[in-house]
Amino acid sequence: MARFLPPGGDAATARESGRDIRGPVPRSEHAEVVVPEHRDPLRIIERTHAGRIPELIGVRVNRMLQSAHAYYRGTVDVMTRDLAAGPRTGIHVVIDADAHLGNFGLYASPERRLVFDLNDFDEAGIGPWEWDLKRMGVSLVLELAEQGAGEERARAEVTAMIGAYRDQLRRLGEVSATDRYFASVDAASELLGAGYPSFDRGVAKARRRTSEQALGKVARIDERGRPYLDVQPPLLVPYPPGRIERVRHRLREYLTTLHADRALLLSQYRLVDVARRVVGVSSVGTHCSIVLLQGPSGEHLLLQVKEALPSVLETYGGLPDVAPRPGPTQDAHARRVTGSQRILQSVSDPFLGRTVDPDGRNYFWRQFRDMKGSIDLSEAGAGEVRAYAALCARQLARAHAQSPDAFAVIGYLGRSDAVPAAIAAWSCDYAQIVQQDWRDFAEAVADGRFPCAEG
Repeated sequence: MARFLPPGGDAATARESGRDIRGPVPRSEHAEVVVPEHRDPLRIIERTHAGRIPELIGVRVNRMLQSAHAYYRGTVDVMTRDLAAGPRTGIHVVIDADAHLGNFGLYASPERRLVFDLNDFDEAGIGPWEWDLKRMGVSLVLELAEQGAGEERARAEVTAMIGAYRDQLRRLGEVSATDRYFASVDAASELLGAGYPSFDRGVAKARRRTSEQALGKVARIDERGRPYLDVQPPLLVPYPPGRIERVRHRLREYLTTLHADRALLLSQYRLVDVARRVVGVSSVGTHCSIVLLQGPSGEHLLLQVKEALPSVLETYGGLPDVAPRPGPTQDAHARRVTGSQRILQSVSDPFLGRTVDPDGRNYFWRQFRDMKGSIDLSEAGAGEVRAYAALCARQLARAHAQSPDAFAVIGYLGRSDAVPAAIAAWSCDYAQIVQQDWRDFAEAVADGRFPCAEG
């Protein structure tokens, strides 16, 4: 992997190197959709299901069936394989690798301030910066299609969104590395100040989603006054005592991956109960749990423990070196997820940590539903959609700007709409492929190739 800004390098030289790439990889080339020969999305989905909890695969399939956009959220592996067949600049930064609009959201900072940023890093690692933009672009096209918008409007909106990314990245390139690191967009205040109903509802809902509120939904009190996690199959299934003891051992290991102050805080809590939890679309069927802890004064805390699998950058993108820090380790996947999250977010969960099971499964730990929320665009007006897309784009630019080779990206992008317009065209064309893939998937489900279950 080429480095355009090696340690101690010059930003101006890196920008010039980025401009030079326009020769072998013209910016207009990003408009061309190239997919691999013998493309078989259904086979990729089947391979993705291998190793997942069998009884939850039908739940995942059902969630993917709901719309083309839901299918898209569940098939980042398919898109990554397609992206790997197309043109690339060769400029790599730490990317999210699944930067669709639904993977931006609200959450609480350690200071209890509401923050808006990227919030899912299962696939994150080192990869082509343009892949994040294309993933985000198609997401916007599919969102607009659900609202009845045509291709002309979709192209204009994606062009504006990528333009917002370009402008923010250029602004960040004009400040020092430490200023970029500490840069933070008060996106939550921006959402509230916009005066859009969907933004106000999303922020208000996030403020209500505290650990206490979540506890009321997933836990009950027994006849002795002791809390336990409720049975809500298939979404929430408590573990047997033997499994809980194994989690208790992993909890001690998890504390060693936290900062000393946070480890000391959580050491005052004892494990009360553990249950398997179904989350999202893409992650359904992976090993995911919620852990109920009780503090010395009877207070409760919920943590989520989620399996960290190999990134699609590695499995379908042909990029084996996807970890933000080098060196093969037993916890490489969990380290990649937690490391990428800390790099890409302006502020991260204070309880973000990791463990490894004896069987080698990697897990990352974080708070469960601590003021977490999202913006529902299903009934949003044109102004709301554009404002939200621009906000996501600026947050993505801030994330990419943490990598030294972002200077080469700035040079490649320039000031024109060449790349934004090209990615807009690509996104509209690729969205049509996604729509057809979704129809093919629905037909395969109807034919019995995939199980389908409510949940």
